[in-house]
Amino acid sequence: MIMKVLVTGATGYLAGHCINELLTHGYSVRGTVRNVKTADVAHLRAIADRIGGDLEFVQADLSADAGWHEAVAGCDYVWHTASPFPSTTPRDEDEVIRPAVDGTLRVLRAADASGTVRRVVMTSSGLAVYGGPGENRVFTEDDWTDVRTAAPYAKSKTLAERAAWDYVKTSDLELVAINAGSIMGPVLRAEAGNSVEIVRRLMAGALPAVPKLGWGIVDVRDLARLHRLAMETPAAAGQRYIAGEKFMWAREMAFVLAERYRSRGYRIPTAAMPYPMMWLISRFDPSVRLVLHFWGRQERVSAAKAWQELGWVSRPPSESVLDTAASMIDVGLVPQR
Repeated sequence: MIMKVLVTGATGYLAGHCINELLTHGYSVRGTVRNVKTADVAHLRAIADRIGGDLEFVQADLSADAGWHEAVAGCDYVWHTASPFPSTTPRDEDEVIRPAVDGTLRVLRAADASGTVRRVVMTSSGLAVYGGPGENRVFTEDDWTDVRTAAPYAKSKTLAERAAWDYVKTSDLELVAINAGSIMGPVLRAEAGNSVEIVRRLMAGALPAVPKLGWGIVDVRDLARLHRLAMETPAAAGQRYIAGEKFMWAREMAFVLAERYRSRGYRIPTAAMPYPMMWLISRFDPSVRLVLHFWGRQERVSAAKAWQELGWVSRPPSESVLDTAASMIDVGLVPQR
């Protein structure tokens, strides 16, 4: 019997790779979209056609109850990958917190009431682990971000995951949380998530120099595989798993990209950006303002638990960065030189 998995937020960057992972391994997939008539799912249908897998779409929005019970009907598992990711700092933190928390609870309630869903794999964030002020230590799954000191997005991911764990305390539903770092790797269409924006800007020569920013990187393909392992491994129930311990500075990314692409005509900056320049740019670019407080921060985390308990491995971040750039050229996010 073929098992069916619901993937929320099907048109998202990670969700596309999750759908590919599931179809490749013989699962039937149902994806939620906000509007079945207007959603851009051509790239997902192309994956299903190539693999020969069973893929369907249903309409459900995290901000409303309608559609969720129909979405989970007959499903064996749910991968909850959908969550609002602001491109700028919200005026009111509830703009990002409420959809994350309320949407997560809507998914869990529907899954719980379905009578068929065995386990929910939730895409949480590393920011729910280390999203407070920087600390000079190694973070593990035992750590939680203090929401009193967290920025709105980190706060939303922390509160949403907390709400999920609180919910399953009084439910028979199994839950696994994946605390993902910054996601890199191939984009599947000419629209990319905020996490790969730094690669697009470097490739497009849109930065005069490279800011002192860095991220714990996880490849989107490896992250999708971790979701599957978390779903298939019985002992994973009730566990959190960090993904993304391989830290990489933006300037390291720039040098990797420059070595590959400068000879092809891409003007990739590699000079270090001074903080006053970054601050000045942030006055005019709200998306830069969003990451300004991460200047110079290098969180150290351990993904040993995922390796030891699930047998999960991840590729080098330099490979993920190069594959991100190549895919951006292929889909037209970065001009062909």
